Amino acid sequence: MQFKLTREYVDHLQEFIKEKRDKEVVELLGELHPADIAEIMDELSMEEARYIYLLLDGQKASDVLVEIPEDDRKEFLEVLPGEIIARQFIDYMDSDDATDVMGEMTEKKREEVLSYVKDVEQAGDIVDLLQYDEDTAGGMMATELVKVNENWTVQICLREISKQAEDVDEIYYVYVVDDDDFLKGILSLKKLILNPTSTRISNLYNPDVISVRTDVPDEEVAMVLTKYDLVALPVVDEIGRLKGRITFDDVLHVIREEADKDYQLATGITQDVEVSDSAWIQIKARLPWLLIGLLGGILGARVIGGFEGELAAFPAMAFFIPLIGAMGGNVGVQSSSIIVRGIASNSLLMSSVSSKLVKELGVALFNAVICSSLVLLYNTVNAASYALTLSVSTALFSVIISASLFGTFIPIMLHKMKIDPALATGPFITTTNDIFGLLIYMGIGRLMFSLFS
Repeated sequence: MQFKLTREYVDHLQEFIKEKRDKEVVELLGELHPADIAEIMDELSMEEARYIYLLLDGQKASDVLVEIPEDDRKEFLEVLPGEIIARQFIDYMDSDDATDVMGEMTEKKREEVLSYVKDVEQAGDIVDLLQYDEDTAGGMMATELVKVNENWTVQICLREISKQAEDVDEIYYVYVVDDDDFLKGILSLKKLILNPTSTRISNLYNPDVISVRTDVPDEEVAMVLTKYDLVALPVVDEIGRLKGRITFDDVLHVIREEADKDYQLATGITQDVEVSDSAWIQIKARLPWLLIGLLGGILGARVIGGFEGELAAFPAMAFFIPLIGAMGGNVGVQSSSIIVRGIASNSLLMSSVSSKLVKELGVALFNAVICSSLVLLYNTVNAASYALTLSVSTALFSVIISASLFGTFIPIMLHKMKIDPALATGPFITTTNDIFGLLIYMGIGRLMFSLFS
């Protein structure tokens, strides 16, 4: 059953904490999922969170720690002794989660915690994993996995798997390696069970295995997992030796972070911000695009000012300025969003750019004909000026075509320039289309009124 956090629940818990009723606190937390406990802790003070944390058993405490937002986790760990962190959390964590937690500490704190880790092999794995960039496959992987030698028999293999399984939470795949630990393939548990115990693994495994190198960016790892619908992905070094594995839950936060980043860029926020961040951090993230929008507005005003004579002579033209600007911005954002999504999923190959432009042009032409025809019909009935009717319809047709092509072309160019194409879905393209839309509208209006007035 899904847990729903309420104010009454938090008040009840705080009362128990204040009165130091440990048994009631543990019962109140009960069988809650670690993510629910992390959500509860976010509503408590640091001292209250620390209090209930130390009441949790080691496994649940380590699971909860992984669920806490990074900034809160860092602040929380700073107030805990190194021995408590090692014995209460690190000893119960997989190597990848432990490395993430350790990577958020200062070097001095990290050394203190490592000195209290009981499992020397685990401490060594953590030290090794800390050498990798956190945004790469090496930084994401866990060293806990099940692997067998290609020269083993089924009987030996089953015995070894039962030993290795003690350190692995979930066994998705059994990896096959040679004597030098080079990844050779994956082994089906079904084949392992159905074949005679004397059969060699070299005759059973599937050599068709998808893997990534330790230096592959986390975004590419997420793409490989989703593209091939895998639940786990082996990680190898530069020469092909098996170093670890990445499971699907390890990339969920990568996918979520990328989605959040793209959404923030699309809305004009230049860096990752949270509701809990200080006002100054939020100002730095949001102000740059507001200033760009301000500059765009000033340029738009200059464009309108350049046609002051036409607007004075034909004031009805001003009524349709918001329409032209809004349609140009909307069409541009629609086109750029489709392209950015295609780039992010790697479904848009650079060899198909020309075909994409042709397709977008076809869509734009259809949309432009429909929208401009509707406006033409409206103005034919309501507008007194034939020149105004032609100006608005022709301008709208032109703006939809240009904004659509612009929204398609700009993300592709940004991607080729190694700039995040999500920038093209935000205020950048909206502001640019506003300015070009005004230029097109005013220019066509000037021409039409000179011909038909």
